[in-house]
Amino acid sequence: MFNRVIDYFDNLYSPTALAKNRQPPMGLRPFVSYFISQFRAVFAIRIVLVSIGSIADALMPVFVGLVVGMLATTNPGEIFNLHGQTLLWMIFVVVLVRPLTFMLDTLVRNHSIVPNLVDLVRWQSHWHVIRQSWTFFQNDFAGRVANKIIQAGEAIEIGVNLTIDAAWYALVFVVVAIIVLAQLDAMLLVPIGLWLLCYAILFTITMPLIARYSEELSESKSVMTGRIVDSYTNIQTLKTFSTGGHEDRYVADSINDHAVSFRKLMRVFTYMWSILFMLNAALVVSVTWLALSGWNNGTLSAAAVATAIPFALQIMNMSGWILEIGSNIFRQVGNVRDSMDTIAQPLTMLDGPEAKDLEVTKGELDYDNVSFNYWRGKTGSVIDDFKLTVAPGEKIGLVGRSGSGKSTLVNLALRMFDVQEGAIRIDGQDVRDVTQESVRAAIGLVSQDTSLLHRSVRENLKYGRQSATDEEMIRAAEQAKVHDVIMGLVDPKGNKGYDAHVGERGVKLSGGQRQRVAIARVLLKNAPILVLDEATSALDSEVEAAIQDQLTTLMQGKTVIAIAHRLSTIAAMDRLVVLEQGKIVEEGTHAQLLASGGHYAHLWERQSGGFLDLGAVP
Repeated sequence: MFNRVIDYFDNLYSPTALAKNRQPPMGLRPFVSYFISQFRAVFAIRIVLVSIGSIADALMPVFVGLVVGMLATTNPGEIFNLHGQTLLWMIFVVVLVRPLTFMLDTLVRNHSIVPNLVDLVRWQSHWHVIRQSWTFFQNDFAGRVANKIIQAGEAIEIGVNLTIDAAWYALVFVVVAIIVLAQLDAMLLVPIGLWLLCYAILFTITMPLIARYSEELSESKSVMTGRIVDSYTNIQTLKTFSTGGHEDRYVADSINDHAVSFRKLMRVFTYMWSILFMLNAALVVSVTWLALSGWNNGTLSAAAVATAIPFALQIMNMSGWILEIGSNIFRQVGNVRDSMDTIAQPLTMLDGPEAKDLEVTKGELDYDNVSFNYWRGKTGSVIDDFKLTVAPGEKIGLVGRSGSGKSTLVNLALRMFDVQEGAIRIDGQDVRDVTQESVRAAIGLVSQDTSLLHRSVRENLKYGRQSATDEEMIRAAEQAKVHDVIMGLVDPKGNKGYDAHVGERGVKLSGGQRQRVAIARVLLKNAPILVLDEATSALDSEVEAAIQDQLTTLMQGKTVIAIAHRLSTIAAMDRLVVLEQGKIVEEGTHAQLLASGGHYAHLWERQSGGFLDLGAVP
């Protein structure tokens, strides 16, 4: 029965719901409100329940005073007859009201709010961040971004719930205490008033410091996490280079910076607690002295003394708890601020408000006076006033030195970046006027930097076409000459074949095996436009020759752009385009370019052995 009650509270909210406005706002208050407003009903319930619980706790010293007064004024044997009804009300509050209030509050907090809010913040933050431009991720550590998303969920939940638990609870409790003590003797409010003033000053000074140093600590933690994750991600590079302790120093520097930030924060705590201990001692002594003096002078009854002193003790105990929680709240404020700066960045690569899906009818790709530079404001462009039309079904090869702009042209067509001048059109449709998803769905890409997801081979192969059958998947793997390799895979958890996981970025496969899986993935996707960016660069000559026939079959009826430094792999293309500093310097078939004796012919001669001094070979 109780499990059904818990299930009800568990399922009040979905942790993967999306807000109507999917752009988290900048600014601490708007950012936090963006998430907690989605839980406003249960937070309102919590405020009511915590108020009732705080009043019930504030009544405990009153009950103690009442019982002491009963004992002082009632003869033995008469207490239940004379005060039975009052005692029953006390029992009702202690046994029913207080436990049921806090139990219901526990259900609301622990089941409706905590797991759902924490993961909803993470999900909605991830949903937004994953739609950032490629440049966004190129400029940051993946581990640092992930850390900010993960910490944001807990920081917001802890900060808001502790504010209700501490600030609201304390406010209600102090109000009740002031009302009760004022009725006993107004002089009792003097030490409490002075203590509240000093406590407020202490709180006002220390909490902003805690928030600021916590933000610094959070940033240093994100940097430290980013550097550590970067080391693990590039473990092969670390293992194959003798760095002489350089990598250790690189990570150690971030840990030392984190320790410095941590020490600054701990210093604030030390000063804060030391001052609070002295304030609390003064509060208890002064309230106790005034209460006993009042009893000694006959102005306070024993019941009043028994009420006043427990109130002072409760306020003393609560002050440490409030300060601890308050410091935790402001630490979370620092974490939220730190996370917000990354999470709430506006998206820079957006679909237009009227964007429709790309309709590919022929597969024509047109670069119309395109200019682009990765660093705006810098002189010179990676691509400068570039014009090229790839006819439907035409197969062209892009040739040029590294940095001449070949891969940039591909990334612009995929709308990884937006052109700064001109336009790129597919079948007459500007790629900026259609949805990014539809553009990328229409282009199949095999790149030289083959990266696989740390998932099963099956998930990797079907990533471009989720609806593909296993039979289609296996056929594509066979065409890419990788089926036998896949069937021999076994991961540490015992998964085999197509169910085996390939490791982060596919590290459990060789470079050639990863590239064959990538080719199979594009074969299965079967997009109308095909881009081969050094697609066979990691393959040995025998495997490349075997796959070449399958690529030839794949290219039939498709518009193809192939990039290769190994010119023999693209010599049979319909047209070769030679680039230099983002401009076309030569254009024609393989035979035409050789006959012209230009840049391409020079490259071909070097790759064909012309750069060797054959007379020196024995």
